[in-house]
Amino acid sequence: MAFFSQAWTIARKDLLTELRGASTIISMVLLGLLVVLVFNFGADPGVESAALARSGVLWAAFLFSGVIAVGRSFASEREAGCLDGLLLCPVDRALIYLGKLIGNFILVFATGVVILLFFTVIYNVSLGLGWLGILLLLVLASVGLATLGTLFAAVAAGVRARDALLTVFIFPLLVPLVIAAAHTSTLLLDGKGLGAAGFWPWLLVVYDAIFLAVSFMVFDFVVED
Repeated sequence: MAFFSQAWTIARKDLLTELRGASTIISMVLLGLLVVLVFNFGADPGVESAALARSGVLWAAFLFSGVIAVGRSFASEREAGCLDGLLLCPVDRALIYLGKLIGNFILVFATGVVILLFFTVIYNVSLGLGWLGILLLLVLASVGLATLGTLFAAVAAGVRARDALLTVFIFPLLVPLVIAAAHTSTLLLDGKGLGAAGFWPWLLVVYDAIFLAVSFMVFDFVVED
């Protein structure tokens, strides 16, 4: 319990820092809403793939806004010049990673909920009984994005062009997550259950499990370099 309590202390510190500044949160939400709005004007509701296209818009907005959040993972320590101090703390570095991961997950998930609500209004989509499945899908996608984002934010923390480097690293690895989420949400928004989605939800579960395990194993080596 002490391990998770200490991890939550780090996550809470990061969340309070972002809430006080609010600039990152505002940027995340506005970018996500803008992506949904812009794609709405270019959508053709008459094509057969319209449902999948709408889901793609939802997850593209989620992806772009989420990358802003994870890119700030080590920003407060870097700006204050105490990143080395954090890494020198006499605690397991997996605890530092977990704390950062929890903070990023909460930010990404909360922003995803706002984007989802805006999406349902703009595209006149009724979640119906599928709302629970959509939220579960959002949780899985948020875990995946936060997991990868936190790790690669640590990789890019000491690099001058860290934002560009983070994007180059993370976007290709997030392609399976976005595809699986888009295919699953298409069926859920069409009134079908998770069972109808076949292996797509399970792909998200496996994706999260693999990258969580790998991230915890390599984080110590990443920050050591």
